[in-house]
Amino acid sequence: MSLTVTAESFRLREVFTISRGSRTEAKVLTVRLARGGITGWGECVPYARYGESPASVTAQIGRLPAGITREALQDLLPPGAARNAVDCALWDHAAKAAGVRVWRLAGLPAPKPQTTAFTLSLDTPENMRAAAARHAHRPILKIKLGTPDDMARLEAVRAGAPKPTIIVDANEGWSAEVYADLAPHLLRLGVAMVEQPLPAGADDMLAEIARPLPVCADESCHDRATLAGLKGKYDIVNIKLDKTGGLTEALALRDAARAAGFGVMVGSMVGTSLAMAPAVLVAQGALYTDLDGPLLLAEDRANPLHYAAGMVHPPEAELWG
Repeated sequence: MSLTVTAESFRLREVFTISRGSRTEAKVLTVRLARGGITGWGECVPYARYGESPASVTAQIGRLPAGITREALQDLLPPGAARNAVDCALWDHAAKAAGVRVWRLAGLPAPKPQTTAFTLSLDTPENMRAAAARHAHRPILKIKLGTPDDMARLEAVRAGAPKPTIIVDANEGWSAEVYADLAPHLLRLGVAMVEQPLPAGADDMLAEIARPLPVCADESCHDRATLAGLKGKYDIVNIKLDKTGGLTEALALRDAARAAGFGVMVGSMVGTSLAMAPAVLVAQGALYTDLDGPLLLAEDRANPLHYAAGMVHPPEAELWG
């Protein structure tokens, strides 16, 4: 067996900004696992917020033993980007070796297209209103906020796009006081859900203050081990494969979250169709799907995911799985 890691960059259509900074390209790691004349592949996005870098993730993968199995991988690497890319490569390899689709191997029903949110990056209110107007035909708009000027931005987006469902992602940018002040206005403007309003590790106040609209855990939720600490604070959990450490744990987290009474959202880092492909399987039946990464790119993988009428379609076998 050979396991190779390649750093790649994919240009974005335009600058993408959140409360932590801006980017003009998606920097990803592509993992290829070759065994028995068959190559499976997967993609991850090392994320500095979680102490990851391309170098650290590459080193983690490089220490894996030859002949690694998906079962052994769960114990050898922690949840995160490195395990995600290898786990998805193992799933892809297994599907190709068996000549069946991944969803069959995983005992899942055939996947169907899912309505996906489209993300508007942080900008001036004027620019965000213009962006909202350009995308007002989409069913769900996700708005990146988390600054002192958020109300002006949100008002501008709603003015530019009166009809779409709006969900808000503060990326840990608010305090409990700011969120409590903003919440009535979020409701007034028809916001359906707010994602990670407070910093992970400093979100206990969510259990003590009123939550007039559903609150989703993103940075506070990684794998099943984090679920217990979210009870009473969050209504929804955002499952991202780069946090769970791959499709294996993502599916298990989805089932455990639903059993514990949480709603499910499925999201991703900014990556290519290769990163979104396994997440589409997890997104089946989710309250919210946020797999718009390829729509933000100026260039993508060969055989990319198909997007139409606000929906993301399951991957073809030529891409993954």
